Amino acid sequence: MTTDATGTGVTEQAVASLRATPDPRLRELLTALVRHLHDFARETRLTQGEWERAIAFLTATGQTCTDTRQEFILLSDVLGLSMLVETVHGDRAPGATESTVLGPFHLTESPVRELGDDIDLVGGGEPCVVSGRVRSADGTPLPGAVVDVWQADDQGYYDVQQPGVQPAGNGRGLFTADAEGRFWFRTCVPAPYPIPTDGPVGELLRATGRHPYRPAHIHFIASAAGHAPVTTHIFVAGDDYLDSDAVFAVKESLVQDFAETDDPSLAREFGVPNPFRHARFDLVLEPAP
Repeated sequence: MTTDATGTGVTEQAVASLRATPDPRLRELLTALVRHLHDFARETRLTQGEWERAIAFLTATGQTCTDTRQEFILLSDVLGLSMLVETVHGDRAPGATESTVLGPFHLTESPVRELGDDIDLVGGGEPCVVSGRVRSADGTPLPGAVVDVWQADDQGYYDVQQPGVQPAGNGRGLFTADAEGRFWFRTCVPAPYPIPTDGPVGELLRATGRHPYRPAHIHFIASAAGHAPVTTHIFVAGDDYLDSDAVFAVKESLVQDFAETDDPSLAREFGVPNPFRHARFDLVLEPAP
């Protein structure tokens, strides 16, 4: 039992109940979570009504999740938690590609594609080629590296947001780097877009006076044998939302020029109309610990 006005006794009892947790890391995480949650309630003098509203919000967040929508990841993103977790574990070898958030739309398996394939299955956007090399932090090319790519279309929608409008797999591709670690694919220049606002996360943004926009970007996960995988983006240089990304995910090293290229010979080589936009971006992995 506890009779102290601050509820410290409740906190200590809750923490004590975790001492027999067999997994030491789970015990550490839950103990810290309980202490921080209880301190938050004391610091803010959380009311019963506010607690009930928070429970209802979290319940609605879970109920909004589907096979193609992850509202909890979105909530983590807009609170900056996703980016904080990336940053806390973001120490990488000098020159290695910086990581950023996974985002809520990596929910379907990317279709395997050949190098040079077009992932824009709808067309209509500004033609673009993305090319680069996967290499180790010491500069060694990584042949056979796997590059998973996904992006929104030129209107700012992912395929899973528009079933029946976009074909499944639009804007997605799973590529294998060639013998020199090179990868390249065709697509359209992505557009900035609002994250979904028709659920609890949208209500939170409106309540806090925040805009929902993300700057234009393409997602990557690169992996290779003997190396730590990296989850990252490339952002389109000059985008209006680079300084106010709704999920706080922009890093300066990931902002790339999607250069307008007027080169008929290169356009023929890539199989795109001339002129076109060309983004060059190397994915540099650090050896696995």
